[in-house]
Amino acid sequence: MNLNFPSRSGRSPIAPALLATALALASAWHAFALSKGVYQRDFTSTAVDQIPDDFLVLNGTFGVKEENGNRFLELPGAPLDTFGVLFGMTEKEGLQVSGRGLGTSKGRRFPTFGFGLNGAGGYRLQVSPAKKAIELFKGDHACASSPFDWQSGKWTHFKLQIRKQAETPATWKVQGKVWTEGSEEPKAWSIAWEEKEEPIPGRASLWGSPFANTPIRFDDLRVGEAQADN
Repeated sequence: MNLNFPSRSGRSPIAPALLATALALASAWHAFALSKGVYQRDFTSTAVDQIPDDFLVLNGTFGVKEENGNRFLELPGAPLDTFGVLFGMTEKEGLQVSGRGLGTSKGRRFPTFGFGLNGAGGYRLQVSPAKKAIELFKGDHACASSPFDWQSGKWTHFKLQIRKQAETPATWKVQGKVWTEGSEEPKAWSIAWEEKEEPIPGRASLWGSPFANTPIRFDDLRVGEAQADN
């Protein structure tokens, strides 16, 4: 029996219900994916000069740009300050953020940029080319640093994670690694710090300070489950 009676407009009255169901399922799947830590963003579906709807820009005029068929998020080279964006799900532990960033030097001036976890005042892994190092911050406090030979004009890959230590339940391990595109990902973590205060839940983040007056680019963002030590 055909119950798909046409309406006066010539369209089925069931069609809106099916559309609503499809949208509800898509929304439920998106929420499920975020709860499972599979957030990913490569900007291919974001219009140029726009930002993804789920981004929370803390400050700065970020926008998607395109070059040679590749889209990426770009922070302009001016003004000079520190700018950031929050993305992904809100958690306090057990997550890893990864992505890549690209900056260029100008004379003796260098940008700094990186990725973070646990919100605006949480943990941040950044390259500091002027210091020839990578640094791990909690808020504005530098917790640790490690030597790193940054290369201007090349993509730099980042991984940062926080996880609760099973052997010492009142502590959390914050670990990070950085490497230049074209080289192999380091097997060992490049930098680590032990947190003894319970972390505050927050979203993942990206940060840039265009001290060289040149744009900073970001791409291939991902938030996933933290890795256990080998």
